[in-house]
Amino acid sequence: MIKAIFFDLYHTLIGYDPPREDAIVATLDRAGIKLSARSLRRPLVTADEFFYRETAKKPLAQRNEAETQNLWVKYQATVLKEAGIEPRPELIRAILADMQKSKFNLVLFEDVLPALSALRGKDLILGLISNADKDVTGLLEKLGVAPYMQVILTSQQAGASKPSPEIFRQGVKRAKLSPHEALYVGDQWVVDVQGARDAGLKALLLDRGGYFEEVPPDEKISSLSELPDRI
Repeated sequence: MIKAIFFDLYHTLIGYDPPREDAIVATLDRAGIKLSARSLRRPLVTADEFFYRETAKKPLAQRNEAETQNLWVKYQATVLKEAGIEPRPELIRAILADMQKSKFNLVLFEDVLPALSALRGKDLILGLISNADKDVTGLLEKLGVAPYMQVILTSQQAGASKPSPEIFRQGVKRAKLSPHEALYVGDQWVVDVQGARDAGLKALLLDRGGYFEEVPPDEKISSLSELPDRI
């Protein structure tokens, strides 16, 4: 029986406004490369997974400036390769420069608060387990999510990052539950779903864009609004 649901943060509860793909498309357009924003969404999901796996090995806080810059170069190279574009160094530099100048706001997805409200009505413990390397309490309070969360755990606090089982186990322990009594929901297959399952939790993939066709329907949802009926 599921007694708690834990959520990923970025791209599960919150996203960027404007979307990151819009900024990349603008840079590519100036370079004479025509691409739709939608065609970059799956490449960004793949690049995000690469980024999270790399920072799980060595967090950004432990990397010097050169190492951090090199990681972002590899990240953008992954985006371009997945989009079928040659990752030329000058193109990557232009994208990184434009991304740095862009102002992105963190916003909730529309399905978040209605889903959290419905789940709280089921008398479930709700929590957050995130690879954030800083305190996110203020952000959650600003966005109206904090009142729903009984457990908030970041990789900074846990001393471990997803997909390491340790961070998931710490989250469940804070809820005073056993791993099999908890469900984890996130947008990354390896980092979120497999990581949670390796720790003994149940897990669902949040596939908002329908990108993971290889994942069986019973292992994923396309919106958090589906969660109350999946418990």
